[in-house]
Amino acid sequence: MALTLYVDTARWRAHQKQIQDQFPGLIPVCKGNGYGFGHERLCEEATRMGADILAVGTTYEASSIKDWFGGDLLVLTPFRRGEDPVPLPDRVIRSVASLDGVRGLVGARVVIECMSSMRRHGISEQDLGQLHAAIEDVRLEGFALHLPLDRPDGSDAVEEVIGWMDRLRAARLPLHTMFVSHLRAAELARLQQQFPQTRFRARIGTRLWLGDHEATEYRGAVLDVTRVAKGDRFGYRQQKAASDGWLVVVAGGTSHGVGLEAPKALHGVMPRAKGVARAGLATVNRNLSPFVWAGKQRWFAEPPHMQVSILFVPSDASEPKVGDELVAHLRHTTTQFDRVLDA
Repeated sequence: MALTLYVDTARWRAHQKQIQDQFPGLIPVCKGNGYGFGHERLCEEATRMGADILAVGTTYEASSIKDWFGGDLLVLTPFRRGEDPVPLPDRVIRSVASLDGVRGLVGARVVIECMSSMRRHGISEQDLGQLHAAIEDVRLEGFALHLPLDRPDGSDAVEEVIGWMDRLRAARLPLHTMFVSHLRAAELARLQQQFPQTRFRARIGTRLWLGDHEATEYRGAVLDVTRVAKGDRFGYRQQKAASDGWLVVVAGGTSHGVGLEAPKALHGVMPRAKGVARAGLATVNRNLSPFVWAGKQRWFAEPPHMQVSILFVPSDASEPKVGDELVAHLRHTTTQFDRVLDA
């Protein structure tokens, strides 16, 4: 019995097609754990979509994915001198974010990242004067901008891209292709209309693979159910049951990513209050699990084990049975399933 990812394949692919239609020339992104689907599966989907380029996170990912995807591979992590050498075919395109990076990739295919308001990495406006000579020794595929998701200052993403287009043009640098991330379809259309001689290519991962939340669902199988009475001790730490109910052992533990949570950016009073409340409950060993039974998320009886979790279901709910499956609200990018079933 397993932690299973169920995929409504027709619906999932219909969403992919919708995104592909909105972003002509889209470059799918396959990095990390493959957004919960795995690298091999996303390579198959990208091939089915007819993608000519697949973006990956690292050279290590490119090394394994090259056997599953036959097109070009764009490595998003910028090249740095002294990095571990990873043998890669010529169809791999490297991102670079500095003059030194460009100079260290003589003869290679490169995409040059420009410093955006993300302030993460990229060449600066001051680099442009020297960049003209440096690109003569590489095969330039284009420039790129990785943009922020939120703009609380009210700034305009399109204007930010236009600003860089103007700087690159003033430096007499080639503008045949611009790779962009985190633009809306209407924003991309505005740019394409304003710069018809430049091909804008959107690199999209989350919106493409995870944009339709109803297309996928995780479920954990019930492995064991044990009745307990109030005060009974249980588990590794021999805690006492707070009331009558059942200890439910369900497939899905820390090795699957259950119990792991990425930090969230909280905005507003209510989300912050809920965060404080969750932290307070955790100090008294009250942690809400991602598993749902009888319409409610159930509490962990104790911290999740490596491959299973133990939940407490109170006696006022129906008793789960071995073989039942509990829906699990899990983060795709931190979850490893045992199996995937296509509907």
